[in-house]
This record gives sequence, structure tokens and C-alpha cells, in this order.
Amino acid sequence: MLAQLISFALVCSHWWIASASPTLSTSSVAKVTIGSPTAFSVKWTNFTDDVAVEITEDSLMANGSEKIAVVPSGFLLTAGAGEEVFNVSTFAAGKYRIEFVNITVMQSDDEYRLLTSQRVEVDVIHSMPLTVINVVIGWIYFAAWSVSFYPQIYTNWKRKSVTGLNFDFLSYNLMGFFMYGLFNVGLFWIPEVQREFREAHPHSVNPVEANDVAFTIHAVAATAFTVFQCFIYDRGDQRVSYFARVLVSCSWLMVFVFLIVTAVGKYTWLNYLYLFSYVKLGVTLIKYVPQAFMNYRRKSTVGWSIGNVLLDFTGGSLSMLQMLLTGYNYDDWQTVFNDPTKFGLGLFSVLFDILFMIQHYILYRPYRQYKSIPPVNHSGTESYSHA
Repeated sequence: MLAQLISFALVCSHWWIASASPTLSTSSVAKVTIGSPTAFSVKWTNFTDDVAVEITEDSLMANGSEKIAVVPSGFLLTAGAGEEVFNVSTFAAGKYRIEFVNITVMQSDDEYRLLTSQRVEVDVIHSMPLTVINVVIGWIYFAAWSVSFYPQIYTNWKRKSVTGLNFDFLSYNLMGFFMYGLFNVGLFWIPEVQREFREAHPHSVNPVEANDVAFTIHAVAATAFTVFQCFIYDRGDQRVSYFARVLVSCSWLMVFVFLIVTAVGKYTWLNYLYLFSYVKLGVTLIKYVPQAFMNYRRKSTVGWSIGNVLLDFTGGSLSMLQMLLTGYNYDDWQTVFNDPTKFGLGLFSVLFDILFMIQHYILYRPYRQYKSIPPVNHSGTESYSHA
């Protein structure tokens, strides 16, 4: 009887081991500078057969040449459980994704999917301090761009009027920031979109930073509040132009049509989000024109806050600087082109801000009242008239 119980227990234990799901995981690799060694490990459990595995050659290369080396270049993934440690040597900056491929046939589809889905990301940079500087620059430009909304809000509140503030500019701004916010949130937070980006740009850095997401969320809220001010303060005979209403409506219609196309699988979610960013870039190209033209017609910048312009200029300059420093640190200049909206937003904002500064400080300088100085008589003393 005891022998039968032991035999039954052994059969159950073998059945449990055989039916247990296989697992495979890789350790993460810290960001390193060129020439610095690093390492990672691969652990697995409950694999049914011995499998010869190699690291794909393409994952070690960039621009046609080998940029990192991994030792060993292959290993035997044994049945059951095990672990393998790999040493990585780095020769050039860049973002690398180490992938694996089986050499011998794998009987289990689950095990095959586990192996081929593994990615070990290795970030190799020129300078670690430059990474810290870039983060600081990002949050400074976030602060400058975010604060840039408040001089206009304060001006509206102080004057109890929004005359001089172009409503077309506001409508373009609200739509543009909302769409750009969706792009940033998608690329920063949604795993499916991030996966599509990695597949499309395997050696590129995700161009969206945490400060980009924070900025756009705040920008939508601040712009919406400015729009609210237009309803409660004196606005004269100002209104959104017919052209702006048509343009904004057509933009939203296009976004809705492409949403249907994407939902039925004819368009990737990454490309759909890129559509949002292109709309924002187009908005940036035209949104300043109504305000610049209004300043020209009025021969005045009264009602248009120069504080907004100066902070916007600061934010735009630092935004471009951050992208250029990231491109240098990773030797990845495609970063600029993978997010043309972020770079274009900074570039066109700076160019129009220069125009606004010329209008405010040179062409249409605000009239200033000066305090009169009492006349001086010939004896060198001030003379005053008495009533």
C-alpha cells in the first residue's frame, strides 16, 4: 500500500512539473558610457527540451557595423531551469536591443514565443553628466513654457478685457495642445504604441520625456482657462473667424476618419498618433499669424502680453537644445526627425517670438508718459509758478 502511494505521488509530481508553464526573463542593464563594460543574465524555468540559442547579429549593429559585443554569443538553454550570464562591451553610443533566436527546433510554441519576444535594451551614451543636464534642461523649459501662459491670463484679469488677444490664436492653440498631448501620452505611457515605436525605430530613443507630458497636460488646462476668460471679460466685437472655424472642424473630422481606419487595422496606432503631432505642427505654423497680423493692423501690442512671448522664447530654445543634446549623447540624430513636432514647435515658436519682440520693442513701442521736470532759471535754481 505504501509503495502504491509513493508511486502515485511520483506520477503526480511528474505531471505537475510537465504541466507547469515555462518562464524566461532577462535582467535590465544600467545606462553606460562608451567603453564601460556591463552585463545581464537570462533565467528560465520549466523548459521541456535542450535548445541551442544565439544572439541575433543585427541587434549588435548600427549603421552597418558592430557597435557592441556580447560574450558568449550563444548558449544552451537546457531542459528544466537554468541561468546564463552575458558580458557586454560597448564601442559606440546608441540604443541597442539584444534579441535571441533558436538554432535547434523548439517543439513548444509557448517556449518559442517566450524566447523570441525577449529584448535586452542597452543604452550607451557619451556622457553621464550630460544626461543629468538634459533632464534639468527639460524641466526648465517645462517651467518656462508653462509659466508663459500666466502673463496673458494676468493681463486679461487686470484689464477685465481680452481685446487685443486674437481668438483664432486661442482656438488653434487649444486644438493643437490637446492633440499634441494625446501624442505625448500615447508614446510615453501606452505599451502597444511603445512597442510599435521600437519596431519602427530599433536604435532610436523615445523622443517623449516626462516633462513633455506634463507640459501638454498643463497647456491644455491653461489655454482652456484663457478661453473661459473670453466669455466673462469684455471682448468687443472679436470672434473666431470663419476660416479658423472651418480649419478646426476639418482637422477634427480628419482625426475621426483616421480613427475608424486605425480601429479596423488599416493603420497602426503609432502612425495615428503621429497624425496628431502633424496637426499640432501645422497649427504651430499658422497660429501666430493672426496675432502678428492683428498687431500690424492695430500698430500696437497692447493686450498681447510680452511676458508670454519672452517665456515662450525661453521654452522653445531650451526644448530644441534638449533634443540636440540627446541626439549627440546617443549619436542618434534621428531623434529629431522621429518627433518633428517637438523640434518644429520649438523652432517656429522661437521665430515668431522674435517677430513679436520686434513688434513690441521696435515697431510699435507702447507710448510712455513721462513726468514733467520743473524749468530751471539762469541762476541754476528751479523756478515754480504760483497760482
